[in-house]
Amino acid sequence: MKTRLIAAYVLTLAAAVPCSDLLADETGTLIFKDDFERNESQEVTDEVGNGWGTNSKARADGNKQVDLKDGAMHIYIHKTADHGVSVTHPAEFRDGRVEIKFMLEDEKDSLGLNFADLKFKEVWAGHLFKVVIGVKQTELADLKTGVMDLKIREARQSKSLTPAQEKELKTKAKRFPHKLETGKWYTAITTIVGNTLSVSIDGKEVGTFSSEGIAHPTKRMLRLAVHRNVVVDDVRIYRLAE
Repeated sequence: MKTRLIAAYVLTLAAAVPCSDLLADETGTLIFKDDFERNESQEVTDEVGNGWGTNSKARADGNKQVDLKDGAMHIYIHKTADHGVSVTHPAEFRDGRVEIKFMLEDEKDSLGLNFADLKFKEVWAGHLFKVVIGVKQTELADLKTGVMDLKIREARQSKSLTPAQEKELKTKAKRFPHKLETGKWYTAITTIVGNTLSVSIDGKEVGTFSSEGIAHPTKRMLRLAVHRNVVVDDVRIYRLAE
């Protein structure tokens, strides 16, 4: 009898409180969103708007690599580019959650979510950690204490890594196999809590990875990293309660 009364009370409370409030602790505080429902004034150079930046001017001779059409952001690498496309937006948090709708149109396409802190000078270009979603697998990697640590990066470039460093680097990334269809929309959720990074796609857990670099105290920027092509929509970034 007591159990039934408690259950009835909980249901009554749930009916009285807005759903968004019930989910606030899990979802966190929304700090940025974009559904890309807008037009560009020209089709020659990138004109993403809403605070987004790109590397097309520096890496693709200014040629357009990001196109807004049909209410989505189409990212594609230009033939003159000497680097993958990077589409950036400020996103400052310690623990956070990123939701993004995406579509891979070719078996070779992938979507990278790179988390960075440009004020942190002990790694190359602020790289902290990343998620790379492909058709066949998702990779989670700690870049801060891995390949983007300046000392490690220099040793790799000079081919002077010690056996101990090579062994340690193998612990800085983990791959999780899966199968996605090309030409189909999916929603990926990336969650960062402490030193743990986890990813789900369409509500199904893909993988979880823990490493010290993920716990960097301030993530300041989200980079969408694309080496071929990808289409994205409905980006949401949340700051989780500390």
